[in-house]
Amino acid sequence: MPKEIIRLVDVRKVYRVGEVKTIALRGVNLVVYRGEYISIMGPSGSGKSTLLNMIGLLDRPTSGKVYIDGRDVSKLSSKELAHIRNREIGFVFQTFNLISRFNILENIELPLVVRGIPRKKRIKRVLEALRMVGGDESWLPKKPTQLSGGQQQRVAIARAIVGEPEMILADEPTGNLDRASAKVVVETFTRLNKEGQTVIIVTHDPEVANCTDKIYILRDGVIVGAEEPNRDKCIIYTVK
Repeated sequence: MPKEIIRLVDVRKVYRVGEVKTIALRGVNLVVYRGEYISIMGPSGSGKSTLLNMIGLLDRPTSGKVYIDGRDVSKLSSKELAHIRNREIGFVFQTFNLISRFNILENIELPLVVRGIPRKKRIKRVLEALRMVGGDESWLPKKPTQLSGGQQQRVAIARAIVGEPEMILADEPTGNLDRASAKVVVETFTRLNKEGQTVIIVTHDPEVANCTDKIYILRDGVIVGAEEPNRDKCIIYTVK
């Protein structure tokens, strides 16, 4: 029986700006097991990114419970939450979030610098992570703007996995890419999952969602169902 890695119990999130109240999540229940490869789909404003922020401990729910590896994270301090984010969660964003003044080596090694890992070991881990996403040593001295969008996203994935996290959370990771680059990025996630990585992707693109093992549909802040993917409509096979 696979081990449970994430459990959300009746998670609600309300944002207030003055007297204006916006309900982003209306009681989400979700269980994810170690090694799963899932996607979350829904229209704009349905709460997809908010849900991913809850899973990734970037935000706290207004009510409800979030459990990571069986731990009730509401009982953890900000320092403890930061430790979990650094050690157990790898983030990939639509806009890459690479630091323009840093070269590729410096961008990828950031999670390891925070941990105080010696430089020689950091460089070895960076090379391993970069090769896992299809990059090579020639990328290391370059700045992000010297790479294509697809290459920058692969660097972002390398940064996400360099710390050997328990899970990867990707928020619209192909949203700013052309179809060929998007295909390469999804192939990278698929390969990492086959190697045992838990991967959760928020996407509006059915051709991306159809590459995962299960598709959750979010509407008006609630998961309204789950669908099996149609592999024939996966971007890996539809884009030549």
